[in-house]
Amino acid sequence: MQKENNNYPNDSLSSKPSSSERNSNSEPSLTLPTMLDKFILGECVSTMARLPAQSVDTIFADPPYFLQIEKELKRPNETAVEGVTNAWDRFDSIHDYDNFSEKWLLQAKRLLKDNGTIWVMGSYHNIYRLGRLLQDLGFWILNDIVWVKNNPMPNFHGRRFTNAHEVLLWCAKGKNSKYRFNYRALKKLNGDKQMRSDWRLPICSGKERLRSKDGKSLHPTQKPISLLYRVIVASTKVGDVLLDPFGGTGTSVAMCKMLGRKYIAIEREPEYVKAAQERLEQIAENSSEADAETLFLPEPREQARDIPFAALLENGLLAPGEKLESKCRKFQASITADGDLAHLQSRASIHKLAAQLAGRQSCNGWTYWHYQAQKNVQKKSADKKSADKTLTKPRASSNAIVGEKTRRVPLDELRQALRATLKLAENNRQASKDIAPNKAKARI
Repeated sequence: MQKENNNYPNDSLSSKPSSSERNSNSEPSLTLPTMLDKFILGECVSTMARLPAQSVDTIFADPPYFLQIEKELKRPNETAVEGVTNAWDRFDSIHDYDNFSEKWLLQAKRLLKDNGTIWVMGSYHNIYRLGRLLQDLGFWILNDIVWVKNNPMPNFHGRRFTNAHEVLLWCAKGKNSKYRFNYRALKKLNGDKQMRSDWRLPICSGKERLRSKDGKSLHPTQKPISLLYRVIVASTKVGDVLLDPFGGTGTSVAMCKMLGRKYIAIEREPEYVKAAQERLEQIAENSSEADAETLFLPEPREQARDIPFAALLENGLLAPGEKLESKCRKFQASITADGDLAHLQSRASIHKLAAQLAGRQSCNGWTYWHYQAQKNVQKKSADKKSADKTLTKPRASSNAIVGEKTRRVPLDELRQALRATLKLAENNRQASKDIAPNKAKARI
């Protein structure tokens, strides 16, 4: 990922900057719809300042490490090592680096939604300073992930241990954030065992490494796709917006495109932006876009907090014995009294049966299964020209119905309606509780 240079003022950032300070060049603000799936050429802090507050679900940041390399690195045979000697990794002092880091982290805090998370990675040169800043700014550290490199660069001089790992800090925006963690998906990636905080993955090399015309690495800190795949699968869902303030050659956005996520990437080096755009075009040409069902990651804990399918039966929106039809119209299933679906000799939940019939590891049953909903056209008084149309379940016809049309509706529509009803009832109960003590005080 791209690193930044030190072309920033040395003023302290002890408090949140004003809107004028966040956009000192008086550049117009950027709207979210116009920025989605865009790779922006520009400096990260000033560009972030133009984006709307609480507009992104996840941030992945691979900022400058400030390696402080002063001399050319050479192997024992005197050949040069392709290290990080670029201008964007140079700062005049640790103080300047801290000031820059605080600036972009303040913008990250502003842009992140309340339940969003941020990933910040680095090496021993900078990760401890970034960790302090993250905590000072109110982020809540969830994990520190150690990326153990299978094939690290050796220590050629033999004066230190081989530096074989980097650290990713995964943080929620605040202590009480209801962040997303796709536990089951990560468990499947780890051979059906809990995913640990040490990730053993190779560095970016071979055909994956982007190179310039002279054969040298185009970007010295290009990250492997396997690393970003885990990051995005772990903490996002389909349609989420990921911001990468240091876009580099586009590894994060390439994974977003493959996994059905939206992205906003910022990069200051034109050659990196060009390489990233070519990379995205190649992905679009060589791969077909996966549908939402394929990318859906059902989490048992998430489903437990949501409306279970059986609740539709309990509330009379569906009835045992009713037929549901698959999205492709190929399969039908009967609803059982305990909230399962039965198809031929198979009986399972709406998600498991959908996955079985679709030939997938997982499938979103709420969007896979459809029922026949009825549009009832009600009689109107003579002074009204158009008829009201209400969506209902198929029931016995009424004398008030003058015309009937049915349409296939996904189960999710019923779930949304029940969720709204239950939420309204809960709000009413809570309001009643709040009123009762006041009445008791009035009697006293």
